[in-house]
Amino acid sequence: MSPSFQVACVQNCAGREVEPNLPRLLELTAAAAADGADLVLLPEMASFIEPDDARIWQRAAAESQDIALAALREQARRSGCWLLIGSLLVRDESAGGDEHRVINRSYLIDAGGQIVARYDKLHLFDIGLDGGESYRESNSVRAGDRAVLAASPWGLLGLSICYDLRFAALYRALAQAGAQFLCVPAAFTATTGRAHWSCLVRARAIETGSYVFAPNQCGVHAEGRRTWGHSLIVDPWGEVLAEGDDEEGFISARIDPSQVTRRRGMIPALRHDRPIIVERAGGV
Repeated sequence: MSPSFQVACVQNCAGREVEPNLPRLLELTAAAAADGADLVLLPEMASFIEPDDARIWQRAAAESQDIALAALREQARRSGCWLLIGSLLVRDESAGGDEHRVINRSYLIDAGGQIVARYDKLHLFDIGLDGGESYRESNSVRAGDRAVLAASPWGLLGLSICYDLRFAALYRALAQAGAQFLCVPAAFTATTGRAHWSCLVRARAIETGSYVFAPNQCGVHAEGRRTWGHSLIVDPWGEVLAEGDDEEGFISARIDPSQVTRRRGMIPALRHDRPIIVERAGGV
């Protein structure tokens, strides 16, 4: 069984340009590592949040030229910790890449500063709320096409990003494929966060018998966009081990991987799936 380890979730309040955000992001990451974290997780869109879809392509860089990615890789190497960059908005460098949309991509970085895994957000945040609040992530972002399990010194991490949290089947598939820890970096809005953030994060832990690490953006961003904060670290029984507030900072907790085996042994729901046949009854 893997040894216990310390995990930290950073929450920041990203502005719309990378350069002004980066020093604070590096400061928070370094502080979490200095506090003893073996694995530090950052939120979604850690380096910038641009509310104007038309400007996102202009602000994003190709992966090979992204200054935040380079700086955070170096930060992991200097700190000697693993780092999950919750996500960066990067230009697609692949052949035939979309010239109008970027990729919302998560990076797992090892203690030597090497990229271990990449995950492109599967479910895009296209929603409309009461009062006219709406988001159309698909206007500027190209969706990913696969789930990702990433190896770490402590076990397998199941990667996801923000709106993915509402799709329970993704986390069940990751857990059934071997994930012991689920990562949910986010920029959850204040409106949806207040209503759903905590219960959804805890539900994913309970359903799968997994630890869930959920760093979230916080505060007021450009053009009044608000994110909820309240980053969470939840154990496989659904107990909250640490919770942030609505200010920049980090939370941390000690993680015991043996608890995953213990809780899944008590309630082995991951092995109890049955085929679902939906029967429509009546004349409706």
